[in-house]
Amino acid sequence: MKYLTKDWYDLCQRTGLHFDMKAHKGAHVRDEALYLRLYNRKAKEYAKMQRELYDVDPRFMLERDGMTCVPLDKVLNGEAIGEEDTMVYHMSSEEKDRILQRIADYDARPPFDEAKCHADFAIHQEGLCKEALNRLPYELSSRIADMRVFTLGYCTKEVLSELKRLSKQNEKRVTSVLEQYRQAQQAENIPEHIRSRFGFHDCKVAELTSGKQLIMRLDTQGGFTTFNKVMFDAAQILRQDEHIAGSHWIYEELYRTNSGYEAHILFYGEGMPELIIRCGDIIVEQE
Repeated sequence: MKYLTKDWYDLCQRTGLHFDMKAHKGAHVRDEALYLRLYNRKAKEYAKMQRELYDVDPRFMLERDGMTCVPLDKVLNGEAIGEEDTMVYHMSSEEKDRILQRIADYDARPPFDEAKCHADFAIHQEGLCKEALNRLPYELSSRIADMRVFTLGYCTKEVLSELKRLSKQNEKRVTSVLEQYRQAQQAENIPEHIRSRFGFHDCKVAELTSGKQLIMRLDTQGGFTTFNKVMFDAAQILRQDEHIAGSHWIYEELYRTNSGYEAHILFYGEGMPELIIRCGDIIVEQE
């Protein structure tokens, strides 16, 4: 990737450091009683939210069948969307069967397990503590009296002010790179039938096979397209990290070469794998 790199993605995760944070007058010292009081409050809120999610009936997913879709890239770029850009989504029999199975599982589900929910919350908080130490610069994290209280959403006024400053600074850098990427991609002479289809954000890589063609099959459930197969003809692999199969496609860059195309793809998965391919042609299909 030239623009939407792993470092850029990591920076994206540091643009909302102050989100859901509140200043608390007791956060300047480590206070076990305060921590336990705040922890119990948040644990109850978490359990309430999980119970509500547990009771969401999946029958609403059947409403997607027949829905009109528009290209995500045009929406994000603020481009005009014409009738030729719209597409009616027709649910496959396999997807409908999956939803019907989820409905059957929902109807047969056991009672909500609140004890497990509280155990999951404890594990989640431990993970947030480790993540916060990685996301924050040491100069800032060293000023936090109790990281457990911080990951519950509370800090001093001074720390909150610094979080806002860092978030704004990082957001400017993210936006600047995104604009450079947008301009670079618009300058590429990519045929519209490829440009409009070559985007599989949030689709899961189901299979990746190589030979004269590199073929990628995708699970589009949760994505924004019904095209689930992309073929790179006369492919030359410049980079292929491990763990691409099973990961989710998040960002792509596409460039024109003298003999075809060069595609850069970043995936969300173990190690944030990346794939770079030179090829003669790109064929996107729906199987």
